[in-house]
Amino acid sequence: MTDDPGPRTRKPAGAAVMQPQVTAAIRAAAFEELADVGYGKLSMEAVARRAGVSKPTLYRRWPGKEQLVLALVEEVAVDAADTPDTGSLRGDLRAFLEAAAAGLTHPLAARIIPDLLAQAMRTPALATALQTGVGEGRRVKVAALLERAIERGELPAEVNLELALDFLLAPLFWRGLRGGDPTAPEYLDELTGMLLAALGATPQT
Repeated sequence: MTDDPGPRTRKPAGAAVMQPQVTAAIRAAAFEELADVGYGKLSMEAVARRAGVSKPTLYRRWPGKEQLVLALVEEVAVDAADTPDTGSLRGDLRAFLEAAAAGLTHPLAARIIPDLLAQAMRTPALATALQTGVGEGRRVKVAALLERAIERGELPAEVNLELALDFLLAPLFWRGLRGGDPTAPEYLDELTGMLLAALGATPQT
């Protein structure tokens, strides 16, 4: 009589076993498809075809295109909000603005972001998902930049963080909408100075 080996351990299915290169291919395909056709015409089938994977591969991780798009956009957008600690508010702001401007003007992002924002205006559920999944995640990271400045004594403790966060990105969006170049070094330098003044920053001694 042989010993009972017990229940066999099954390998996890779906997202847990998806290889990194497959995830990368899906991410690239989703963004390229989104840029080409827009959110309204995006389909899981088209993303799978462009990525060279089967539809079940997508559906094992994301039940539909909304979940796919939001997950990938959140991943990229929130990671892009990482703020370097340069040791000063001026340095942190300048570095953040430069990175944010580069992200907004990326060839794919420049086509995807306006489409998603327009779609969100027509689809309350998408608007809510973008706000909670992307907007809040980015704001938490960028808030750390301002909180460091408060700890260093460069910003008053009573500064309105929510309003300050609105200040940081809005000029870049408007600059791009008006056809200007938000990545121009001289523009970013001047914007940094104006933001410091608006926030009531005190230079480090």
